[in-house]
Amino acid sequence: MTMKISPAADAASPLRDALGAEHRPAVGEVRIVSLVPSLTELVCELGLADRLVGRTGFCVHPRDVLKTVPKVGGTKDVKMDVLRGLAPTHLIVNIDENRRETVEELATFVPNVIVTHPCAPADNLALYRLFGGVFHCADRAARLAADLGAALAEAQAVARALPREDVLYLIWREPWMSVARDTYISATLAAVGWDTLPADAGARYPEIDWQAAWMAGVSRVFLSSEPYRFRERHLAEVAALSGRSAAMIDGEMASWYGSRAAAGLRYLAGLRSALAEAT
Repeated sequence: MTMKISPAADAASPLRDALGAEHRPAVGEVRIVSLVPSLTELVCELGLADRLVGRTGFCVHPRDVLKTVPKVGGTKDVKMDVLRGLAPTHLIVNIDENRRETVEELATFVPNVIVTHPCAPADNLALYRLFGGVFHCADRAARLAADLGAALAEAQAVARALPREDVLYLIWREPWMSVARDTYISATLAAVGWDTLPADAGARYPEIDWQAAWMAGVSRVFLSSEPYRFRERHLAEVAALSGRSAAMIDGEMASWYGSRAAAGLRYLAGLRSALAEAT
């Protein structure tokens, strides 16, 4: 599951991660462990599956490829001994999904830790460039960037064509929880003209008070398929609590960055158009 990479010329500009740390193009044997499900998918999409030596149990796409890749625990409960035994040269982590203290401990024995933090769909462009430069797959990364650019334009066209709507996006039940506007999910929804409420939240994933004054501004409620597994049976319950139309939404398409960003925008643009036609 490993291969050799020859030294390559430096990129025209530095390759920096979310913390501003500069990364050099990989040299020699490359062994990647990813603790971020959507970026594990990106690693495979970039043609790097044969260099992926570890993943979390939540890294499930692409399923056929990952069946033989060892698990190192979860995104927050990493099995240190297992990960150490895989001898990774590169570790991929995320500010939101992984614990800082865990990453700091891992950094004591993993030579290269790439920290990510995309907060909006367009942030994936820098992510593609970073991975493409570090892992010598710039051509594949450029193709992803071009596709994302087209998807962003398509999303903007839908957002311009329809009136903006304030929506409630539910991610959990008992307690009921939503997303703040500084999350990737909210930014992705905003790209097609859906603005999440509450507009001002004290937490990134706030608990919902169905009697709050801002609820009066909600036009539509979405039940995400993850992390809570909302099902069709929950639609009537939420409609009764909110007094609003409720619909299911694919949580992976709204929240997974990386290689799924373009598909996610197209999914949301299509859903926005379909729901607008149905009302």
